[in-house]
Amino acid sequence: MPHRKSLSMIWRRIPERYRLEGTRCATCGRYFFPPRSFCPDCRRKGRIEKATLSGKGKVYTYTVVHVPLEGFERYAPYILAIVELDEGPKITAQIVDAEPNEIAIGMPVEMHFRRVSEDGETGIIHYGFKFAPIKA
Repeated sequence: MPHRKSLSMIWRRIPERYRLEGTRCATCGRYFFPPRSFCPDCRRKGRIEKATLSGKGKVYTYTVVHVPLEGFERYAPYILAIVELDEGPKITAQIVDAEPNEIAIGMPVEMHFRRVSEDGETGIIHYGFKFAPIKA
């Protein structure tokens, strides 16, 4: 019988799941997340290459969610923000390890991987990126 890899092992090997993998145009230097196959500025002259983003940035804007979607009730109220990464792309993500009154536009944040959901009590745990304030 052939050896089969577990589903969790397959997911662990996908780089985008455990770090911010984007792309960069080698022609103009612009970064993209999620990854793109062409640069909208350079078009055919652009040379796209893989890039690992730092995961550091600042809060561009945010809101506090008091009435969550089904499955996220235990997190309410939670902070949902658009984070502008140091490299330039903007990402929508949850802000963790902070209370709503502690968040401010321009606040420095960094990415963390956290549990997002799970498939039942004994199912697969799904992780994703969230951002937390950078403590001085």
